[in-house]
Amino acid sequence: MNKFLNMGHFRSIILTIITALSVLTISTPAYAGFIAYEISLTPTIEDHSSSIEFIIDQSNEKAGLGSNDINGATLGDITNLHIDRLDDLTRFTIGSGPYVSPYLNFWITDGNGRYAVVANEPSNAAFQVLYNDGYDLSFADLSDKVAKIYETSDKSWLPDVGHGAGNNLTFADLASFTIAPPTTVELTASWTGLGPRAPREIGTNIAYGVNWVFGDSLSNYVSGDKGYEVANASVTATKVPEPTTLLLLGLGLAGFTATQRRKTR
Repeated sequence: MNKFLNMGHFRSIILTIITALSVLTISTPAYAGFIAYEISLTPTIEDHSSSIEFIIDQSNEKAGLGSNDINGATLGDITNLHIDRLDDLTRFTIGSGPYVSPYLNFWITDGNGRYAVVANEPSNAAFQVLYNDGYDLSFADLSDKVAKIYETSDKSWLPDVGHGAGNNLTFADLASFTIAPPTTVELTASWTGLGPRAPREIGTNIAYGVNWVFGDSLSNYVSGDKGYEVANASVTATKVPEPTTLLLLGLGLAGFTATQRRKTR
């Protein structure tokens, strides 16, 4: 009887461990908060408690809402990327940059010290159809859209889709690349192709993996006062646990099984 109870208890524990292991293997959700920051010149950033306003009143001013909370996930891991636009859009031409801003970019890396900014801008007509008083995007929405590469002259580590490395890419081509910005040391040291308006904080050089960007060197992104007012910025990603974590769980399960067999005998 005791042996039967022990085996029943043992099977219950094994089932629990296997279930937990399979859940971990499938996904671990990650949720992100965003920080407003200046990228170049002197954009005005006003915190209205439930919203943030970005006033871009001259060319080359640039600001961002950035998050590092899903660093380590890949582009393909993104499940949702959201922002609401609250200001009056009737002052802009439908389909113009200011009308469908902000634009979206990510820092990606190959894990070997090489970085690039991957962006999709409101000037892309294929991206504009996703706009609805802001954006509510999945990776499926992004996957077939043009992925422009900025802030590096070395594209040899990026995929070659038949037109040379780093050219004519979509987000699907870059799905396996990791979201992670350079460190302040790396940004300070710089590299060939890194521009002065890369998405990083003025002065501190702190960078964020995921960014909504306001303003630019292009005149069609300049809005003046009143600025762009946004709220409810968020991003979620599904991150598969590190191989080390899964290995430790597997070893623990094997050890538990061996112990129980010895006890049963």
